[in-house]
Amino acid sequence: MDRSLFDTNDPPPQAARLAPVLRSLAEQGVYFGTSSWKYEGWLGSIYSPERYVTRGKFSRKKFETECLREYAETFPVVGGDFSFYQFPTADAWARIFSDTPPNFAFGLKVPEHVTVLQWPGHARYGSRAGQSNEHFLDTDLFDRAFTRILEPYRHQVAVLIFEFGAFSKGDFASPADFYQRLDGFLGGLPASWRYAVEIRNKDYLAPAYFSVLARHNVAHVFNAWTRMPTVDEQMAIPEAFTADFTVVRALLQKGRTYEQAVKMFEPYQEVQQTDPLTREALRRLVERALQKRQRAYAWVNNRLEGHAPTTIEAVVSAGDA
Repeated sequence: MDRSLFDTNDPPPQAARLAPVLRSLAEQGVYFGTSSWKYEGWLGSIYSPERYVTRGKFSRKKFETECLREYAETFPVVGGDFSFYQFPTADAWARIFSDTPPNFAFGLKVPEHVTVLQWPGHARYGSRAGQSNEHFLDTDLFDRAFTRILEPYRHQVAVLIFEFGAFSKGDFASPADFYQRLDGFLGGLPASWRYAVEIRNKDYLAPAYFSVLARHNVAHVFNAWTRMPTVDEQMAIPEAFTADFTVVRALLQKGRTYEQAVKMFEPYQEVQQTDPLTREALRRLVERALQKRQRAYAWVNNRLEGHAPTTIEAVVSAGDA
């Protein structure tokens, strides 16, 4: 079908408002994006429904295959959660990066094969479920199976994020044991990539942890998550800014689980419950980055308020969208 019959050259209203503002911030080193991009709930606000019509009907397959291109017309960066569950192949990386312009960037999660201490007891893990992960903090595996294959697209990688799930009391004799292992791991990583670490244990937010990250110029991920201190509380920790760039992931309102947020907010068509504290913390992070002329990457999840683009618009416009 001739797409010109349906295309209008005009982006949806919210995309039209956001694009120039986010482009201006990116030119100053501050990048806002969302945690993923394949959300039909954004049709009409970020995505143009007419782009995804096949034989007179909306095509979900066409949408999921092609919407990243339209996403990149509004946002300068996107979060890549997909890489947490696998080591993408060279062909997979080629397909993903071919859909975006050269100045568009990804914040990629490092595969859980490197960051999981013990495989979750979930059926999808098969025989590994509940077993210890022999490749936890395996520098060689990380380099061989991830960064070497990703190397051709280094210029489009904003940061590589090591996300650690909440450790139980029995996982390490003390938090210091984790810091020690993390220190050795970070010291052996391939150079010239930006790295960030996200933890889910609030009692690990100690000077020794931040010291490890600072020693390697690795950013602490300021994360809004159900059982972590709020982003503004993390920002108040004197040692928390550990690198010459900043990373924040606004995921969930404190006290709310992922499952609860999904139930409340799907299909993510609009903001349903604002989080003023996280919005203000994001604004302060932007102001700090601009003042210090440092890069900052901020990713917002639909599960925070219900519609990540509107949350971002409220932050960058200093208003209440």
